[in-house]
Amino acid sequence: MILKKEGKKYRIKEIFYSIQGEGFHAGKAAIFVRFSGCNLWSGLEKDRTNAICKFCDTDFKGVDGDNGGVYKAEELLDKIKAIKAASKCKFIVLTGGEPLLQLDKSLIDYFHRNNYFLALETNGTISVIEGIDWVTVSPKMGSRFIQKSGDELKIVYPQDNLDLSYFENLDFNQFYLQPKEEHTTNDNVKKTLDYCLNNPVWKLSLQIHKVLNIQ
Repeated sequence: MILKKEGKKYRIKEIFYSIQGEGFHAGKAAIFVRFSGCNLWSGLEKDRTNAICKFCDTDFKGVDGDNGGVYKAEELLDKIKAIKAASKCKFIVLTGGEPLLQLDKSLIDYFHRNNYFLALETNGTISVIEGIDWVTVSPKMGSRFIQKSGDELKIVYPQDNLDLSYFENLDFNQFYLQPKEEHTTNDNVKKTLDYCLNNPVWKLSLQIHKVLNIQ
């Protein structure tokens, strides 16, 4: 008996419909597909102190979020289409965690065959797969940063040992600084704003979904 090969499955934390709150596409309606897992933090609070990315504000662990699960490509697309208003929206944000731990060319091609525009958010530690329509790279200091080109560079600010002049020479079309969220948030907003005013190649990115208190 010949067994049919099982298609690859993807671990998805959550899928939801909202507006993009950050960077170049801020304010744009989007379907967010959050992949489970990251290579810079386990997602467990007990590991945060020793993580490379200590300031992460996202729950990407497991598959228990809204519409989360383990999906084959066709199942993932069916779930996306089932979300309210999603059938009218063709803009997908692939985020995480780190989506490139799972994302592959076959899934990219599958979405493109169904006329979706794919925007990727990555930490830059894994080379981006060919075919992504919009690439946003958000490097974290202390990691092995290898993806040095894309559409948008978005850096959480401030970070220890961060030399922004180095990043200004990389092959990106847009440069954004986003205030780091922590107990000194107000100070970080001022620092970020001041840097953008003094170095106008950088634009200010605010998490407007948090200002609006939406997902």
